[in-house]
Amino acid sequence: MFMTKGKPGGKRMVQKEGQKLKYFHLAEDLKGMILEGKVQAGEKLPSENELAERYKISRHTVRKALSILENEGYIYAEHGKGTFCSELVRHTKNSRNIAVVTTYLSDYIFPRVIQGIDEVLTDSGYSILLKSTRNSRKAEARCLEELLQKDIEGLIIEPSKSDIFCKHISLFERLEQYGVPYVFIQGCFAQMKDRPQVQMDDCQGGYLLASHLIATGHQRILGVFKADDTQGRQRHRGFVKALQEAGRMYDPDDIIWFHTEDRAVKPFAAVQEMVRQGRSFDAVVCYNDQIAVEVIKALEECRVSVPGQVSVTGYDNSFIAENSRIKLTTIAHPQEKLGEMAAKLLLDLIQNPGKVSGESQIVIKPELIVRESSGERKNNLY
Repeated sequence: MFMTKGKPGGKRMVQKEGQKLKYFHLAEDLKGMILEGKVQAGEKLPSENELAERYKISRHTVRKALSILENEGYIYAEHGKGTFCSELVRHTKNSRNIAVVTTYLSDYIFPRVIQGIDEVLTDSGYSILLKSTRNSRKAEARCLEELLQKDIEGLIIEPSKSDIFCKHISLFERLEQYGVPYVFIQGCFAQMKDRPQVQMDDCQGGYLLASHLIATGHQRILGVFKADDTQGRQRHRGFVKALQEAGRMYDPDDIIWFHTEDRAVKPFAAVQEMVRQGRSFDAVVCYNDQIAVEVIKALEECRVSVPGQVSVTGYDNSFIAENSRIKLTTIAHPQEKLGEMAAKLLLDLIQNPGKVSGESQIVIKPELIVRESSGERKNNLY
């Protein structure tokens, strides 16, 4: 056991933290076995003494872990008999409940996506159980664990950080064991590319934006892309393809990568730093409309005019694309239509459980919308 030096009570504090980690670890381990089907409903768990011996912990620590699982409904105790795995809610296929899990709920394009889903499901007599992960993998796993205990007939999910390896595939496999179909929207984990999904062709979208800027005379084009989802990677891929087809050199230093956690600060700061360093460029392809607005602010603070000196493009054709001070050149995102298509696909899977996964993948072709944030480039780089 580690001891904290120089602080009164340091040893006691570390001991308490160690005990907490031990019962938390046991609770999570047992929960995982239940969710993965290694412990079946009604099956008796090992005794407190057996668990204490197996995990090299005290019976008191074992009891704390079991108390957590009992409170969460995973297990139940019978006096004099032991502890048993609960019978998680049976999926009766007649609850008329559909779960919808998105990264965010109330901003940007998400309300319209959800509206499209709701219109189709409501017309078909279903109710929506709405969840948000705020693009957190841990929150997504918690949502799925909770939904596994609810009587739902299907799930529509926008995966969190979809370009990062998924460690909770077992939760999706559990849905499959229950016969609960699910549809991915706006991204899909690499290990699950064969699952039902409705996606934008983001590679083609990135290609259209970069090709438009090349065709209008731009010479040095920067890219600002999100690194932790498949949309960002695919839009970057299309960006590179357009440069290559035009015979332009691709310079990795012309790309600004950002993550969910630093999206509010890094694109803005990185663009300003490039200007201060004297980097010459005359266009910026941005991951989405929100980022484009921030890039325009960053440039204008550095006294670089848009589109006079630098053209900027967005993606998604969100509300802000049309209503920002400088209307954005962007890619159309049929938000409500995407939601409608996902809902219709899910209903089809519910009604036709044997449908082949390959027949359940819909790709929406992008459309370029040209507005005033990009213009013909006739002058040299600023």
